Formats: sequence, C-alpha cells, structure tokens
Amino acid sequence: MSKSTCLVTLLLFAATPALAQAPEPPPQPPAPEPPATPAPEPAPASTPAPAAEPAPPQKPAEAKPQLPAVVGKWEATLYGYVEADFIYDSTQGLNDLAANAGLARPNTYAGNHDQFTMGGRNSRLGFRLAAPSYNGIKTSAMLEMDFLGNQPAGQPFVNGVSEAAFILNPTFRFRHYNFKMETPYVDVLFGQYWQLFGWQSAFHPNTVDIQGVPGQIYSRSPQVRVSKKITAGDMSVDLAIAAVRPPQKASATPDGQAGIKLNYDKLKAWHTAGGSGSALDSASVGVSVVGRRFAVNEFSATPVNQVTRNGYGLSVDALIPVVPATKEHRENALTLTGDFVTGAGIADLYAGLTGGVQQPLLPAPAGGGAAPTYTPNIDNGLALFVPDGTLHPVQWTSFMVGAQYYLPPSGNFWVSGNYSHMHSGNANAFALAKNTPWDTSDWFDINLFCDVTPAVRFGLTFDRFAQTYVDKVDATNYRVQFSAWYLF
Repeated sequence: MSKSTCLVTLLLFAATPALAQAPEPPPQPPAPEPPATPAPEPAPASTPAPAAEPAPPQKPAEAKPQLPAVVGKWEATLYGYVEADFIYDSTQGLNDLAANAGLARPNTYAGNHDQFTMGGRNSRLGFRLAAPSYNGIKTSAMLEMDFLGNQPAGQPFVNGVSEAAFILNPTFRFRHYNFKMETPYVDVLFGQYWQLFGWQSAFHPNTVDIQGVPGQIYSRSPQVRVSKKITAGDMSVDLAIAAVRPPQKASATPDGQAGIKLNYDKLKAWHTAGGSGSALDSASVGVSVVGRRFAVNEFSATPVNQVTRNGYGLSVDALIPVVPATKEHRENALTLTGDFVTGAGIADLYAGLTGGVQQPLLPAPAGGGAAPTYTPNIDNGLALFVPDGTLHPVQWTSFMVGAQYYLPPSGNFWVSGNYSHMHSGNANAFALAKNTPWDTSDWFDINLFCDVTPAVRFGLTFDRFAQTYVDKVDATNYRVQFSAWYLF
C-alpha cells in the first residue's frame, strides 16, 4: 500500500467512525494508560424537603375601559415679525401710521417744517392653535398682537404725552383674538377678526407704509361669522354673513355684513399684502355689503330722545394675476389689486378717518351768555347733526388700484405701486368756523422690496399725500420710508 493511500485511509478512519470496517492502518504502539482515579465515596442520604404549599388563587384581571382613539395632538405655531421703520415727512403732524389723518395746511408752522421718525411699533407677535378633530369638527384659534395701541393719554404733545413715551413705550394691544369651528356643513368664527366688509385681507395692497393707507378699507372687530366654501373643479365660491360690533353701542343693533367671493383656483397670483405677508392666492373677485343703525342723542344740552339713521356700504374688490405664479416660481409674476367702496356712516371701516368733521354748536341762549354744550354718544366722523338739528351719516366714496411685479431670476426683488382717491359728498356740511374739514384725498406710493434671506426683508417707499379742504385749500406731504423686517 502506498504512503498516500495509507494517509487517506488514516484520515477517513479518524473522521468517520462509520468506516470502521475499512482496512486498518499499521498497528501503533499503545499509549500508556493514566493512573486510575479512586471513586468518590457515596454521599449520605439527604432529608426529603417538605412539600411546597400551593400558591393562592390569582384574581382575574379587571377589564380596563376602552378609551377613544387619539386622532392627533394640539398644535401651536409662533409667527410674526420684528419691524424697524425710518420715516421722513416734508410736513409735521403725521405719526408713523399716517392712515387718513388730516395734513398740515400750507403756510402754517407744521406745514412749513419737516420731521423724521424712527420706531418699531408695527412689530407683531402671533400664535395659531389647533386642537385634535372631534366628531368631524376642527377647531383652531388665532392670537395676534402688536404695539400700535392708542396711548391712554392721547397722541404726542397732546394731554401731556411725551414723544419719547409714544415711540419708546407703545401700548401692547391685540389685533386678532378669535377661534374657529370648521364643520362638514359650515364654518363659524367667534371673536375679533378682519371685517367681512371688503373681504379683508384678501385684496390688501403691497406697500412699505404701515397699513391702512389713505383710501384703504382696513379694520377689525369682534363678530360672529358663518361661512361656507363651495368648490366645483377649478372654481370655488366663498359665502359669508356676520354679526359685527356696531360702531355705536347705543344703537343696540349689531352691524350686518354679507359677502360673496368667486375664486379661480387654477390661476394663482403671488400676492404680498402690506409689507410682510407673501402668499400664493387664487384669482378672485369679491362683493360685500354692510348695514348699520345709528341712535344718537337728540341735539340738545339735556337730551331725552334719540334720533336714528341708517348707514350702509358696498365694496367691490379684485385680485388679478396678469402673469401667474407657482409656489416654486414667482419670477416675472405680475399681480393687480383693486377695490371700489361707497357708503354713508362707514368712516370707521377705514383707518383713522374723520375728515376733520365736527358736531355743530348749540345756539346761544336768547338772553345772552355762553352756548350750552352738546355731548354726542357716538364717535366722531360717522353721523353728525347740521345746525338745523337733522342727523346725517357722513358719505365717502373711494377706489384704490395697485400692481406688484416680481423681478427675475428668483423674484426676491420686486416693485409695487398704488394709487387711491376718496371723496366725501357732504363733509362740507359739518364745517365749523374754527375747523375746516377736508373732503378729497389723493395718494400714491412707489415701493422697492428685497428678500435678503427667507427671514430678512428690506423695503423702500416714496409717497405723496394730498388733501383738499372744503375751502379749496390743498395740503401736501411727501414721505420717504425705509423699513426692515425679520419674519418668523
């Protein structure tokens, strides 16, 4: 047998005992056996352990009540912006929020001197809250505040308010405080929110100026609103009615407002409302109306009865994407905004509008002496008496048009411009010898915006304010404003 055959046979024998019958390899000398280990002595028998006691019977587990499934968790979103404003005016008297305040007449001290204002009162802080859905009802709330509140003692240099206090210690106020219930049938809103009149803020213009600007419907109020959105393909319709806080609580009747808005959801506009809020909005046209009742103390030093009159308003608004945009691409987008408003007793629906009208003086006593004082129970600018003792709501008609164009390549630079005109048909009836109302306003602005980052925005504007007083005197103010926003 060869050596290789013997080696293979040896390996198979070591690895596979089942091959024991195979030819054996040559005998090997036996290995020496180890010495035998003595067997251990047997252990003594142990005592048997006592039997274990049976375990007590276990009580069956109590069935736990079934809790309703958790649909979701509460959500809270913080939003707002920090704003810094730097404003030059060619005349004196306007605040950072110019609104519809009267301009200084020419050839007066305020009309012949300029001013410069710095501030941040328009900075804003808000929270959006959302609760889990319950039985198909979604609920949410909105809490939004800013620092444009009225100082308790008045405006700068009036009733002892210092300019420093007005600018550096502004009053913190709430803008929107409301909650909303969305059901499969209608949506209901409770609390302070935009007035339904004008479908705010869907049609607001793009401007660096603090809103509302001259001729712009801009107001919020406590209300109960019921609305419904109906969608059919690319079209949708918003319907809404609201009971709103009346401008005069003595009227004992809430304002009634209603509106309809048609939306073409396939055509989108890139729309910046004011200076801070940019969004992709549908092309839309809205119509809204307001009806209100005034109940004013009769024109007497010691009134006993009320004099009632009705006020009304109509607003037609439009948002038109001349060059549409998408969420990803807003470069070259061109958007137009516009509104037309007419009514009587609606001054409070604008910002800071009275036109300078005032209640007349009561006649002096026949025997001589000072004329008695009439104390009205209504805010100025809404409905006033004329000397013959009849009550008239103040009439206003206005329109505003605006355009905003987003430059290529990214749309982070854009330009906008707005023009408004307003006129009162009867403000001249409420002129006093010591006070002359204005009845016509023309305003325009040109704006340049830049988004430096998604959180930082700069804006620069040039404005021209013009008013014509009922004695045909024209007053003009030029404003240059630079503003910076940190958006969050």
